[in-house]
Amino acid sequence: MSLQLETKPKAKVMVLEESSHFDLIIIGGGPAGLAAAIYALRARIKTLLIEKMILGGLASTTFQIENYPGFPDAISGLDLSQKMAEQAKKLGLNVLWANAVKVKTNKNLREVETDGKNLTAKAVIIATGTEAARLGVPGEETFLGKGISFCATCDGPFYQNKNVMVVGGGNSAVEEALFLTRYAKKVSIIHRRDQLRADRILVEQAKSHPKIYFFWHSAVEAIHGEKNVSEAVVKDLISGKKIKVPVDGIFIYVGSKPNTELVKDLLKLDERGFILSDEKMKTSAPGIFAAGDVRIKHLRQVVTATADGAIAADAAREFIEKA
Repeated sequence: MSLQLETKPKAKVMVLEESSHFDLIIIGGGPAGLAAAIYALRARIKTLLIEKMILGGLASTTFQIENYPGFPDAISGLDLSQKMAEQAKKLGLNVLWANAVKVKTNKNLREVETDGKNLTAKAVIIATGTEAARLGVPGEETFLGKGISFCATCDGPFYQNKNVMVVGGGNSAVEEALFLTRYAKKVSIIHRRDQLRADRILVEQAKSHPKIYFFWHSAVEAIHGEKNVSEAVVKDLISGKKIKVPVDGIFIYVGSKPNTELVKDLLKLDERGFILSDEKMKTSAPGIFAAGDVRIKHLRQVVTATADGAIAADAAREFIEKA
């Protein structure tokens, strides 16, 4: 059986035999993975990038990125992701569209299992990112896709002149709340504290926007509806009082959990599952590096993800040359 790779735009589909071996395999096609690919390919390293959904990762779903250097008028996450992907493809990037399920070491090689098939490489970069954390309240699972969303850019247009709720107080929550004002009649932000964690410029924009309202010291306790979401039970964390808030859509931004299931038995992780790595992105296993949001780090932004990717690729190059 063979695997198909997407290569340069308009190029013929290449056939990759199961026994194919690479110098470097990058798992994850977000900003960290794409940056790693660009640096690796420029170093003439035989590289394969494995991605299961879309190049650009979660960054591609962000409506507008205002803090990435070089774009003073901001740029959409999709446009920035496409530019990164195009740059990598021009260097000859091979992309395997598959789900990487396990990484392990086999003597002097690293082995990546993808949908039951095994690939080998001298080095591997884990850039699998994170996925949205859940509230864990009654009704959340029931109404996923029926009023509950984790992507305002994807689903915002469905809420024209409706009431929506954003749960969270970080950059993602406030950015998406501002985006939702393009469509919704009212946007309520639910936050457990009395101050937002987002950048000050975003906080100023949100607090001055006539469509945005705040529930401070509050948390969603339950979500109700029939076919779709119709109300949320919001609890005041100081008084303990609960109120029912009519709402047509709930957008959740309460943090993230790392996609590290494929390395949980191989690498050292913290209590939340994030990968432990050093300043060269080296993990606890020789020849395996981590980059982007999947690793323990202070700031999870596109700019830090691309920096991680560049460092990981260079460290992988050094490892490959010594192997």
